[in-house]
Amino acid sequence: RYLARAEELTATNTEDSTLNYGVVVDCGSSGSRVFVYFWPPHNGNPHDLLDIKQMRDRSSRPVVKKIKPGISVAAAAAPEQAMPYLRPLLRFAAAHVPAHKHKETPLYILCTAGMRLLPERQQAAILEDLVRNVPLEFDFLFSKSHAEVISGKQEGVYAWIGINFVLGRFDHEDEEDAVVTVALGDQGESLVRKRTVGILDMGGASLQIAYEVPDSGAFPSPQQEEAAKSLLAEFNLGCDVQHTGHVYRVYVNTFLGFGGNFARQRYEELVLNQTYVHNRLHGQQTGLSPETPFLDPCLPVGLEDTVTRGSQTLFVRGRGDWLACAELLQPLLAGPNSSQASLVRAYKAPIDFGNSEFYGFSEFFYCTEDVLRLGGHYSAPTFTSAAQEYCSQRWEVLTQRFRGGLYSAHADQHRLKYQCFKSAWMYQVLHQGFRFPLDYPSLRTAQLVYDREVQWTLGAILYKTRFLPLRDLRQESIRQAHTSWLRLSFVYNHYLFFACILVVALAIVLYLLRLRRIHRRQLRAAQLTLLWLDKVVVPPSQGNGP
Repeated sequence: RYLARAEELTATNTEDSTLNYGVVVDCGSSGSRVFVYFWPPHNGNPHDLLDIKQMRDRSSRPVVKKIKPGISVAAAAAPEQAMPYLRPLLRFAAAHVPAHKHKETPLYILCTAGMRLLPERQQAAILEDLVRNVPLEFDFLFSKSHAEVISGKQEGVYAWIGINFVLGRFDHEDEEDAVVTVALGDQGESLVRKRTVGILDMGGASLQIAYEVPDSGAFPSPQQEEAAKSLLAEFNLGCDVQHTGHVYRVYVNTFLGFGGNFARQRYEELVLNQTYVHNRLHGQQTGLSPETPFLDPCLPVGLEDTVTRGSQTLFVRGRGDWLACAELLQPLLAGPNSSQASLVRAYKAPIDFGNSEFYGFSEFFYCTEDVLRLGGHYSAPTFTSAAQEYCSQRWEVLTQRFRGGLYSAHADQHRLKYQCFKSAWMYQVLHQGFRFPLDYPSLRTAQLVYDREVQWTLGAILYKTRFLPLRDLRQESIRQAHTSWLRLSFVYNHYLFFACILVVALAIVLYLLRLRRIHRRQLRAAQLTLLWLDKVVVPPSQGNGP
């Protein structure tokens, strides 16, 4: 297993004619990236998935290229610019995929958050331009269904597929890992297979969670059942719909406004409004000048800052009280406003915390690793203690430690400033929002999986190409049947040839025997004729005397 993972980091052998390729373009809000994947022929087992890996160039670097800005910015006003915008990415991919493989290499152009914000008319115009013009310049396997704007739910499902694929959780033959019993359909059938992992991902603006729901239990109310339908995705990753070994039911939910940076903005607005109301009610001047600052428990001790919203400005100074900060953040779990999702009220499919495993990415990893150096296995007591210790330090001490190189290379001044807030926010989201027990033992925070970054595009191409093994299996069956027919035909023709030779030989023998019989009859007839002549012919008479 480890040798196979090491091989994934070596250069892709483009001289191998048996390899297949696939290209995925991720059209995001801030930019677009192209990823090139490859896979060897399917092993013939209909229960196994394709062994898809990211392509690496001759220097063993991943074949990926990014351009800015996003396609929604570059082509929103002029859809005809969509093709020129993507041309550098497609040329990059075409240069790495062997030319003789282009016609059989699927190309998928998948657009995410930025395009979702555009009106449907503009989305359709951009996609139509790509569908019309891409085949004119490139020979990739590309059709109208290969260019689409995917939903947040699809993106979450693809990310979940990618992580579990890299972790080997779809390999059901390996019995070393933990298992789970999965209910299949409404017939009461069940299946025991390897346990998958859930994912938690907190960005700057949004928060996302995705995990498998093994049990399709009943819902307490029709309203909850309706909510569940929009958040549960059921799909078959196998190449044959008749096989249920790879049928998965996944809960996916995205919470806009619950990312680390956006949550900080909401917190600042909350503090500013509450302070101004408090001042009016009690005739105080808290936060209106540097001399009477608002003491912010979510900033390190002694750090001075200002919060400005419109014409209102609030002067703040950090007091570094992590527990008080976490308490202040709890109301923010209700959501940015009444029209958007609430983390505490939203439907969440049941999680078996006694038999589950989760990976936390992005802010979950940065909060635990960049300054606290606790990335990896998550322990709530250890994390809480380290976060409290950090928040209680004076700002001058923290900046001195930063200059001394005591923190991660990824840490910067922004991380130092908001680490106290973000660690408290992460804690509240995890334990109050998603209700993870404080003693939950199976959460890992990570940036890389097996030393590589896993993109949702890997899950996308795995899902999009799931039926290709069936095609290969059918071709192999036809080839085997054809080979068997040829072998049988060859043997049959040999027997037929010998039979023909035997028939011809028999015919010749029979013909010769018939000639011999005819010849004998002719000889016998000739002899009889001579005897008859001897008997019927009178001898000549003798002359008489006088």
